[in-house]
Amino acid sequence: MRLSEISRTIQVPEDVTIKLQGKVVSVKGEKGSLIRDFSFAPISIDTEGQTVRISAKWPRKKESALVGTIYSHIQNMITGVTKGYSYKLKIVFSHFPINVKLEGKKVLIENFTGERKARHVKIIGDVKVKLETEDIIISGINLEEVSQTAANIEQASRVKGKDARIFLDGLYVYERNEGMA
Repeated sequence: MRLSEISRTIQVPEDVTIKLQGKVVSVKGEKGSLIRDFSFAPISIDTEGQTVRISAKWPRKKESALVGTIYSHIQNMITGVTKGYSYKLKIVFSHFPINVKLEGKKVLIENFTGERKARHVKIIGDVKVKLETEDIIISGINLEEVSQTAANIEQASRVKGKDARIFLDGLYVYERNEGMA
C-alpha cells in the first residue's frame, strides 16, 4: 500500500536565512552561504517563515528516499553555515618520514614509502587546509567538499603493492567535528 503523502519539516534557526527559488535552496548564516539545486528531484520544497517542508505526493520508494535525502542535505547546509565542519588526519609513518606541504590549491605528499615523486591532491572548493606537526586539519562550511578533500588525501596515501599489515604508513582520518577548527 502506498502512502498518499510523505513529508519532513525543518525548523530553521533565527540566525539563518533560507531562500527558495523553484527548487534551488540558498542558506545564509554567520559563516557564509551555500546554494544547492534540487531541480532533479520529483518532490516539492516549500518555505513558510522559519520552516522548510519537503514533501512528495503518492511517493514510490525512490521519492520517499529522496525526501529524506534532501532533508539531510538542507540540515547539513544549515549546520555548515552556523558551525562549519572539520576533519583531522594523522600523518603516520614507520619506514620513511612523510613530508606534507601546501602548494596553492594542492596538497603535496612527499617521500611516501621512499618515493621520489610527490603525490598531488587537489583541494576542492572553499576548503581550508592547515598543517600541524603530525596532523592535517581540513575545515569549511560545505560538508561534501570537506569530506571529499579528506577522502582524497587518505586515498592518495594508500599503500599499493606491499603488505598492508606491515606498511601502515599513510594519512588517516581520525576525527570528524561540527564546528571549524
